[in-house]
This record gives sequence, C-alpha cells and structure tokens, in this order.
Amino acid sequence: MMNDFTYQFIPGTGDRTLLLLHGTGGNENDLLPLGRAIDPEASLLSPRGKVLENGAPRFFRRLAEGVFDEKDVVARAHELANFVSVAAKKHGFDQNTLVAIGYSNGANIASAMILLGVLKFRGAILFRPMVPLSHPPETALENCAVLICGGRFDPIATPHQVNALVELLLGRNVEVEVRMQESGHELTNADVEAARDWLAASAIA
Repeated sequence: MMNDFTYQFIPGTGDRTLLLLHGTGGNENDLLPLGRAIDPEASLLSPRGKVLENGAPRFFRRLAEGVFDEKDVVARAHELANFVSVAAKKHGFDQNTLVAIGYSNGANIASAMILLGVLKFRGAILFRPMVPLSHPPETALENCAVLICGGRFDPIATPHQVNALVELLLGRNVEVEVRMQESGHELTNADVEAARDWLAASAIA
C-alpha cells in the first residue's frame, strides 16, 4: 500500500500510463482487462477507492443516489492526485503521459480532478460520468483532451448529466468528444472500441 491506497501497478512496453478508476463496489483489479484492451502497451496504475459504502469501495462519499458530498469529493481528489504523484516517482512513469480511464464513480473522481486542476492529465476517458461539483473553479485547462462515453438510456448518469459535464469542460478549454451508446449504465463492447479508436486517433496519441 502507498498513502493507504491498495493498488496494482503493471508496467507496460509503451510510454503511456493509464490511471484506472473503478465504479462503486469495484476494486484495483476490475479495470485491468479494460485498460489492456484499450491500450495493450500502456502501463496500468489501478487504485482501490478508500471510501466504503455498505462495504462497497468508492472514491468519495455520497449523501444519496446522485447526491455527492462535495467537500469529500474535493478532499479525495487531492488525496488521489498525491497518490499518483508518489506512484510516478516510485514506479518511474512520466505523469505527462498519464491518461485517466474511469467508470461511473471512477469517472466522477477523474472529472473532479480535471476540473479542480489537482493533477495534469494528458487525457481522460470517462465512462458514464456525472457532474461531480456544482461550482468548480473557472480555471482554464490547457492541453487536455477528454472522451465521454454515455448511455442514452442510463438512469444514473443521464444524457442531461453528460451534457452538463461537457459544457463545464468546454468552458475550461478542454477538448471534448462525446460518444452516446445505445445502452444504460453498463459498459459495452462499443465503449471499448470507441475508447481504443479515440486514444489512437486523438491529439494525445
């Protein structure tokens, strides 16, 4: 463990490192196959969320379904950013190549980290995200590209939530691409294909 995070680090043959952030009830192993499918050559850094909700790991507290404890979001975003910085030194990867890949709760903490500017990502792939903060800083964010994959029938991370997050990111100079899948909150093969194609073709390739 490092900074009290349980995590996996799997070195890759390429220059890029993927920060894998699981959804509620997941762990440090859940997204390893997804990360490898999206970029077979990348190093993988996958922490387990430290907040427990009825025994299910998360990256920050929520007060109810869809209602986040925003003070905890901010604190946990800083804590996770510090973990990544320490991990970069320990494992010898370049933070400038870091791409976050988050699903659900993991996508929300990743978007919070981007909006707060606590960690400079080269890019991020957010599966089924919501708006994590009602009043994020107005800071312009340079050289960051984000792919958002939403589900048209998602009852949790609704298309309205996706659109609101897109507007927040665009208003801060983030390059955003959106793919809406014919699905609900679950991940699909189409999500994996979209992420792989975007990562290979985007400005961060």
